[in-house]
Amino acid sequence: MVKEFRDFLMRGNLVELAVAFVMGLAFAALVTSLVDDLIMPIVAMIIGKPDFSDLTFTINDAVFRYGAFLTAAITFLVTAAAIFFFVVKPLNALMARTRPEDAVPDEERRHQELLAAIRESSR
Repeated sequence: MVKEFRDFLMRGNLVELAVAFVMGLAFAALVTSLVDDLIMPIVAMIIGKPDFSDLTFTINDAVFRYGAFLTAAITFLVTAAAIFFFVVKPLNALMARTRPEDAVPDEERRHQELLAAIRESSR
């Protein structure tokens, strides 16, 4: 039973998942710092303040903190934009440069195969 447990812990997928989780946490901290420390001050310059948590309204003694929602929504949008422009776009550009030039896209290859099959069937 101990051997099975050890084999389970040392299984490649579990170790890879653990490494990916730790790297994901580190990356999340990096993106959070980028948004909080660099981008939100720019938002504060434009709008006037980076945190809207103090915006509320009250109906029958019920306090609605819509400012906290606004802050969370802006933070989400800015985080998504930061990930897209600083991670996704550069990675896509890097992948496009490293992709072999002679490689035919899958859709084009399928079109060529279909055309070849049509030519063969018409003979």
